[in-house]
Amino acid sequence: MDIIKFREYCLSLGDVAEKTPFGKFNARYDSILVFYVCGHMFCFIDIDNFSYVDLKADPDVISELKLTRTAVTDPINGSLRHWIKIDLNGDLSDRQILDLVKDAYLLVKEKYTPKRQRSFK
Repeated sequence: MDIIKFREYCLSLGDVAEKTPFGKFNARYDSILVFYVCGHMFCFIDIDNFSYVDLKADPDVISELKLTRTAVTDPINGSLRHWIKIDLNGDLSDRQILDLVKDAYLLVKEKYTPKRQRSFK
């Protein structure tokens, strides 16, 4: 998978912002590019080492993927319940990976749409 096409795909999902927010905590994280929807992360990559992607996911989906796919492992951010790390050279096709990116985007977007946010107040 090509990093430029991956980035373009993420941005094409709509209302997506991108930032490199972690460098302020430690310079070694300057290369982590995070994609946001509704101000919340749904996906991130290392632009210096584009060999994996970390994605937000439903806990049930995470369990199933970890049982059936060797490309799916624990995320680098340590949030094991809601995030997965996918090896881009593993046993998932590019199409399957992009589908999981879209699922992550929708998971976050649906949770944080303005109408839903008002219901939490």
